[in-house]
Amino acid sequence: MKRILLVEDEESILETLKLNLELEGYEVVGLARGREVLKTFNEQHFDLILLDIMLPDIDGLQLCEQIRLQDTDIPIIFITAKDSGQDRIFGLKKGADDYISKPFQLEELLLRIQNLLKRSSKNSSASIEEFSFGANYVNFRTLDARCKTGNVKLTKKEAMLLKLLIERKGEVVSRQQILQSVWGYDVYPSTRTIDNFILNFRKYFEDDPRNPVFIHSVRGVGYQFILPD
Repeated sequence: MKRILLVEDEESILETLKLNLELEGYEVVGLARGREVLKTFNEQHFDLILLDIMLPDIDGLQLCEQIRLQDTDIPIIFITAKDSGQDRIFGLKKGADDYISKPFQLEELLLRIQNLLKRSSKNSSASIEEFSFGANYVNFRTLDARCKTGNVKLTKKEAMLLKLLIERKGEVVSRQQILQSVWGYDVYPSTRTIDNFILNFRKYFEDDPRNPVFIHSVRGVGYQFILPD
């Protein structure tokens, strides 16, 4: 199930859109205030963002810029009453993938969402199948890894977690994002499980597990994969 973050300060529009999107099979998190957006985005996994520009506390354009600093790939659609050609150009320059003006037809919005999700899925389908870092090598298709201790057979969850960190190298990935991406949306283990996986990765792939070069902890947030220059 695809997850959508819907940010809209008009309650009637928020509730109507949320209901209709859920009827289409999406899981929707609705927010009315911009200040909640970054925290929610950092804590959860989303496949697409619907973002109102004219919010009461933080401008949607600013939010889009901040999101793009953390994630360059997630599709973002602006929903706004500002519909001049210049407004559209400005919104797209800020990092949005699409722009729809109020009032709009629900069918049109749904088509735009579907198109962006298809494009995003095609991009993700081209994700890495194998990767080398330092003296290490991982094949995510066969789950085989080569490291300092020799050859290792990764579990499926280990491979999914390592692949997530590598594909988002340089970014801090929160424990919540990891749990939702690797274990799913409804039932997943405690964050301690992730910590144990990370400890195993360091035993496999780090020369000194206590002073990791590749897999770093970010206190109170999550983990980060870094490729040294």
